Amino acid sequence: MPRGLVALAVGGFGIGLTEFLIAGLLPQVAAGFAVSEAAAGRLISGYAVSVAVGAIALTAATARLPRKHVLVGLVVLFVLGNLQSAIAPSYPVMLLGRIVAALCHGSFFGIGSLVARSLVAPERASRAVAVMFAGLTVANVLGVPFGALVGERWGWRAAFWAVTVIGLLALVGIVAFVPRRAGEPVGETPSAEPAAPTGLRAQLGAFRSGQVWLTLVATALGYGGMFGAFSYIAYTFTEVGGFSSADVAWLLMVYGVGLVVGNLIGGRAADHDRDRALVLALAGLTVTLALFGLLATSATASVVLVFLMGVFGFAGVPGMITRVTDYARGAALAASANVSASNIGNALGAWAGGLAITAGLGYTAPLYVGAGIVLTSVLVMTVAAHRARPAGREARESAVRR
Repeated sequence: MPRGLVALAVGGFGIGLTEFLIAGLLPQVAAGFAVSEAAAGRLISGYAVSVAVGAIALTAATARLPRKHVLVGLVVLFVLGNLQSAIAPSYPVMLLGRIVAALCHGSFFGIGSLVARSLVAPERASRAVAVMFAGLTVANVLGVPFGALVGERWGWRAAFWAVTVIGLLALVGIVAFVPRRAGEPVGETPSAEPAAPTGLRAQLGAFRSGQVWLTLVATALGYGGMFGAFSYIAYTFTEVGGFSSADVAWLLMVYGVGLVVGNLIGGRAADHDRDRALVLALAGLTVTLALFGLLATSATASVVLVFLMGVFGFAGVPGMITRVTDYARGAALAASANVSASNIGNALGAWAGGLAITAGLGYTAPLYVGAGIVLTSVLVMTVAAHRARPAGREARESAVRR
């Protein structure tokens, strides 16, 4: 495995920790700054909004800069944001630190995915992206318990100091091990493929592709359906499944392990037959969510299904990233837009799930709502795959002739 890819995974792990650990620290942060729980919660929602904005804004602003230099700058921004959170003397300063750290999130995974796939052979592109995202999925497993454990023993500031150190390690690794020209456009290829677009206008031109838009919509709907169910999963466990509040932590870890497994399986499957793998992952998530709604009263079924929810929920991520960048001809803005699409889907999914509960449909309703949203994603992805077949066939025939 290229050492540069490991450095990217470490960066992904640090960014994932920043996103997730705050959930286990909210009570301490609220008490430390003497603010309400709702105000403390804005440290989460503010981060999410900043991810969606930063993914597009920073990628667009750095379109002409070398990608390694951009990655280094993004990690520096991440380190400074977490350092500011660690030493924040007041709540507004803490919130600003969270926003600064969040701005790098989308661009790092968007640009980093292009760099990651450039470090391996083309037939291993999705697996390389999966390795980079493995850091994020592991952080999902460890983030909340890590924050809670460190916060309990050494205070909530210690958790942000730890993430700052992880960011510095990633920074050193990227500087030392990512090649200077990694992920850069290389001009005309022997197969007569056009060079990757550079400059903002050229990158915006990549969005003229219908396949790019279909992939972004499928991403938003797939994430939205899963997150709409996941946002209220604790209530499903305790109010429907009969689990205690103490059980929720290890059940969420089961879900996180599913994310790790799904990410790695999905990367390998996408390198074999990407569109088929994406359709099957989304279809599997649809069935899992629907079954979860039906069997939520069974403790055993709940454990199995929350694991499968993680597996199918993240199995499509590597393939979606490589698909959108392929049809965008390597435009970094499209890769970052895919991250923004997932965050927009998360917000809409959580909103839809909340509406179902407010309507009095019960705590299994978000699972059914999520299944319906993901089913729509299956249909969109099926249309995208069907429309892509002629182009794929021509590419394979061209490769055979060469």
